Amino acid sequence: MAYWLVKSEPEVYSWDQLVKDKQTRWDGVRNYAARNNLRGMKKGDEVLYYHSTGATEIVGIAKVAKESYQDPTTEEVAWLAVDIKPERKLKHPVSLAQVKADKRLATMDLVRLGRLSVQTVKEAEWKVILELAGE
Repeated sequence: MAYWLVKSEPEVYSWDQLVKDKQTRWDGVRNYAARNNLRGMKKGDEVLYYHSTGATEIVGIAKVAKESYQDPTTEEVAWLAVDIKPERKLKHPVSLAQVKADKRLATMDLVRLGRLSVQTVKEAEWKVILELAGE
């Protein structure tokens, strides 16, 4: 299993909306590195859900429900989408400040590639995030 992080502006599509919808299509990605990460996602992989504005923090864990397919929001074949579904809300959200302050996460994509909307997460980083969340 691989681990990932997706970013969303909570006023556009929040964690609470994902929970309400029970599943969503993660589409509209127009960055090649993020697209390649979507391509790498496999059904059952776990995904950190990050609110990228306001209180910038990781708020929940989702799972990949459907592997990558042609993004229906465009006719350009270069772009992909995946489906994700909520697994659980974190006991305690993990803020960007906490991530940046923890030396164990210094090489995490969230720190190094701040603007990338779909990111890889190493297993060791995943464990640290869960520890910070009180999981």
